[in-house]
Amino acid sequence: MNITIVGGGFGGVRAALKLAKDKTNRITLITDKPDFQYYPALYSAATGHSHLESWVPLTKIFAGIANIKVKIDPITAIHPDEKTVEAESGKKYHYDKCILALGVVTTYFGIPGLDDYAYGIKSYDEVMELKRHLYEAIMEQRQLDKHYVVIGAGATGVELAAALGSYIKLLCRKSGMKEQRVRVNLIEAAPRVLPKMSKQTSERVRRRLRKLGVSIQTSKRVESATADEIMIGGKPLKSHTIIWTSGVMNHPFYKNNAANFTFAPNGRVEVDQYMQAAEDVYVIGDNAATPYTGLAQTALHDALFVAKNILRENRGRERKEYKAVQPPVVVPVGDRWAVFEWHGIRLYGWMAAIIRRAADFIGYNDILPLGQALGVWRASRVMEDDSFLLKARQKK
Repeated sequence: MNITIVGGGFGGVRAALKLAKDKTNRITLITDKPDFQYYPALYSAATGHSHLESWVPLTKIFAGIANIKVKIDPITAIHPDEKTVEAESGKKYHYDKCILALGVVTTYFGIPGLDDYAYGIKSYDEVMELKRHLYEAIMEQRQLDKHYVVIGAGATGVELAAALGSYIKLLCRKSGMKEQRVRVNLIEAAPRVLPKMSKQTSERVRRRLRKLGVSIQTSKRVESATADEIMIGGKPLKSHTIIWTSGVMNHPFYKNNAANFTFAPNGRVEVDQYMQAAEDVYVIGDNAATPYTGLAQTALHDALFVAKNILRENRGRERKEYKAVQPPVVVPVGDRWAVFEWHGIRLYGWMAAIIRRAADFIGYNDILPLGQALGVWRASRVMEDDSFLLKARQKK
């Protein structure tokens, strides 16, 4: 069977590995970049830890698997009547089954200036640009920003805000600067941090962030940004370092091919009980309108569900229907401290941090052999030498 998978994230990679176990399957994984990106560790890579924990070459993941071919050729269109997907190169890839797992993209909700002046941490280039900015300001210009502003107090924003101050202080020590107060501001439009988690957890995290020196502003909307300041709730805040972690939207591929899909109010794609959006076209992970969309564990769950059903069909067996599974949520808040929630169970502190470390190892081991997974997992404890950033300056 000829199976085309679009997307090299959790869902796409996990589906490819599972389907490849049937040697009669010929799998083409099409993506726009050569690396698998481990999203839960991006905040860590952005605050000085080794980039090896966040990016793994797809060639390394699929080494020795003869029936998986990787194509770096971004997809622009799908033609279900022809059973093909069309790429930027103009090439069309035929499929018997197609799995779409393109992930989400950043949106600034039309807020003036953010597109030009905000940094992000959702890709390798964004992380490197932020680190380069911080490194050059402190190590070369020997200047601290008046305020370091993180927008969005969801999991990524909380993780980043909690780690950012320590990273900036580390750069200051390396530069020989006198110790100064580092002002990290966390801005959230909702009434509390981690608004999708319980109020009890939100309050514990708020106290933890305050202990780490993070200034929190909730129920505040960002209105605009310039090179020198950001406007929040009608008041300006001086900053040259604005980091956007807030908004995402479904990949534009789907809207660009809207005639082939039906959309939920949140912009995700409606799927049937087998996660099909059209005959032999499956949409999984962040792109699908399922109860727990947006989480890495959900993407893995979806990938295995679809892959197992395709393998069942190959063997002439009946398919199973999709059942959403609520995954646990673990959010690190500074070094060796985290929060954990799952089915009413809540843990805080070092025990939750241990669970997060274990979850990260399991995440790596889902896509890598044991020895390689262990090496990547250990990289999270390694601080990277950022001096190489001076060799490739790319300022806004």
